Amino acid sequence: MRKALSVLNELKEKGLIKDYAIGGGIATLRWTEPFFTEDLDVFIVVEEKKEEGELIILTPIYEYLENKGYLWKKQWIIIEDIPVDIFPADSLEREAVENASEIEYEGVYTKVFTPEYLIAIFLRVNREKDIMKARLLLSQVEMDLEKLKSILIRYGLYEKFENFRRKNE
Repeated sequence: MRKALSVLNELKEKGLIKDYAIGGGIATLRWTEPFFTEDLDVFIVVEEKKEEGELIILTPIYEYLENKGYLWKKQWIIIEDIPVDIFPADSLEREAVENASEIEYEGVYTKVFTPEYLIAIFLRVNREKDIMKARLLLSQVEMDLEKLKSILIRYGLYEKFENFRRKNE
């Protein structure tokens, strides 16, 4: 994964993306006990601000990666044997990128979503595998519950969170 992270940092250095952070299962693994996850979810910020409804063009990013010899397999671009899913960040994910925790992985610096943002994103997506990750985070991580509440309220997810908590008590 070290080489894949280096390539992502290269995208930032070349100006193809403004910033990025890791989300999904790999980010959850940063905070919890191990479990299986298939890919590396990367949330990218490409510009300072886009107008609502304006398309985000990822073609230059994919062309750059393809020109370096990385190939597509299903929905992933395979970077140094790691299946990578690249998502343009929406407003919640952009905030998560801005507030991500910087870490070092085998000598490469990267950013990882914090547990509070991961829970908000998992609840919004609401797939069973994401709900499982939200449960893991809540049971295994000491987090800032006021920060979590603030994020959930800001993005209209607080009621969903309260329902989730009731079901999981």
